[in-house]
Amino acid sequence: MASPFTRHSKRHLHLAPPFLLDDYTPRYLGLSSRDAAKKRSLAYAHLRNCNLCPRLCGVNRYETTGMCLIGDKAKVNVIAPHFGEEPCIQGHNGSGAVFMSGCNMRCIFCQNYDIAHQRNGMDLTPEELGQWYLKLQETGNVHNINIVTPEHVVPQVALSILHAAELGLRVPIIYNTSSYDSLASLELMDGLVDIYLADFKVWKPSTSKRLLKADDYAETAKESIKAMQKQVGDLCFTGDGIAKVGLLVRHLVMPGKEAEGAEIMRFLASEVSTDCFVNIMEQYHPDAHVGKKRRRRRIPSAEGEEKSLNMPEDADEEVRYSDINRSVTSDEISSVRGAAVRAGLWRFCDPPKHDGFAI
Repeated sequence: MASPFTRHSKRHLHLAPPFLLDDYTPRYLGLSSRDAAKKRSLAYAHLRNCNLCPRLCGVNRYETTGMCLIGDKAKVNVIAPHFGEEPCIQGHNGSGAVFMSGCNMRCIFCQNYDIAHQRNGMDLTPEELGQWYLKLQETGNVHNINIVTPEHVVPQVALSILHAAELGLRVPIIYNTSSYDSLASLELMDGLVDIYLADFKVWKPSTSKRLLKADDYAETAKESIKAMQKQVGDLCFTGDGIAKVGLLVRHLVMPGKEAEGAEIMRFLASEVSTDCFVNIMEQYHPDAHVGKKRRRRRIPSAEGEEKSLNMPEDADEEVRYSDINRSVTSDEISSVRGAAVRAGLWRFCDPPKHDGFAI
């Protein structure tokens, strides 16, 4: 007679050992004063010679900016309890979201284009940012501090967490990233971050060059996600179903890119962990530059009139990135999910099969 406690039965228990925590203390509260001082010193040094993302701009951010166009202060668009994350992240009270303006990427389909590409918001020092974390904790009663798109403001974020810890912060920190991070930036965040909420967007260099404007994206993301896993391990929860520590990987399924999604799932299973918690997302919709009319380039003629340059007469009716100017299909979603299961992954962020709260 087969045991009721076989590996097969356990594979459906997200909240079972070894993923269940009796209690949890954020990692930043365990830092020694010496380690905290080292991180502060490194953060200030990186601001003076910015090399903390794969762009390696090397600028002094007290004087100028690099590709992200953000200086020594973080530009923040929204700070509020957020209910648009995974159920295990937002819980009942919301995730304390801090949406950073600017980005070190240029995704042409960006779902947060108005925030990430247009640099709207208020400039905050690390100390001011840390005070906002306390407001979210004390007034919003949020489950965590969720720093969204932090890759280009890692020094400021590190300093803000250290300051907030001194003020009494006690909830987990989430690093919500595209995974276009350098290993040096993740080393700086080691000991400060509890949950890495990491995207893995596309697999092929040709795709990332065209759609993300970063042909080294996949290689960078692979190394970054492996480093995140090494720091915090698989995603773990307390008994209320709220995630406290670990790695959660998101993959936004793209139109016609299901084969790349399958490669990403195989990578997660073979090189990260078969217990990796994965959210296969179907929310893609045309945004930012996708579906916009292609501009007709014009040059002045010898007679002073403008003429079109190498464009057909109907070019004004064409749209940009027409191959992804649609929603994804259920078959594309199923294809990626099937590839994940075949690779050995089993911990998925699925919607509940009831009307209650999903844990």
